[in-house]
Amino acid sequence: MTTDAEEPTLTIDELAARSGVTVRTVRFYGTKGLLPPPVLGPRRVGHYGREHLDRLALIEELQRQGLTLAGIERYLRQLPADLSAHDLAIHRAVVASWAPDTVETVTRRELARRAGRPLDEEDVERLVAMGVVRPAGDGYEADLGLLRLGAGLLDVPLSPEAIFAARKVLLEHTRAAARELSQLFRSEVAERDARDVRSLSAHMHPLVVQALLTAFQRSLKEELGEWLTRPADGPAAD
Repeated sequence: MTTDAEEPTLTIDELAARSGVTVRTVRFYGTKGLLPPPVLGPRRVGHYGREHLDRLALIEELQRQGLTLAGIERYLRQLPADLSAHDLAIHRAVVASWAPDTVETVTRRELARRAGRPLDEEDVERLVAMGVVRPAGDGYEADLGLLRLGAGLLDVPLSPEAIFAARKVLLEHTRAAARELSQLFRSEVAERDARDVRSLSAHMHPLVVQALLTAFQRSLKEELGEWLTRPADGPAAD
């Protein structure tokens, strides 16, 4: 079920099903402090929300990166205690950006588990149209790096045409930024030793990704803020 704010309120069984883990795993993560406690409702039934779903998705992404349970505990302990579900999704996106391109052939049931939500026929058709999954025999070839993103877009009130247009804008501008930054760094190390070039690449890659993500997030927040506060009867003044 959902609240008035459309935030999911799930029992532990529903949370486990949506996340593709077992109830035992959810309880284990709770005892280790990886998940916040549920909100207790009538008859002391625990209810879980979007934050729990996104924390489980982040844990799964960290596991895909090869982190041990101890490493995941250390990572999550460094996060602010009051981190919102939105911020958790941003963290997962950053972690996922380091994963290698991974395409796997999965069953329909496994596709839903990896997506972190139930998928009906229309949902699967939209994911196919987005290029996130592709029918393959009795199953589907899924781009696991994009699957969660595609599943999230299923709930966004945008037409497929708008989603494709947004994808084109992002690809064009990020490619242009990557090209210009690469040229800048190349000119900086042109006369240096090969070891210095490798060292610069190793250090700059994570810093540039973080800088781009932070800059884009702040710019988007400002743009959306201006849009939401703009008078409803016309465009903003020049």
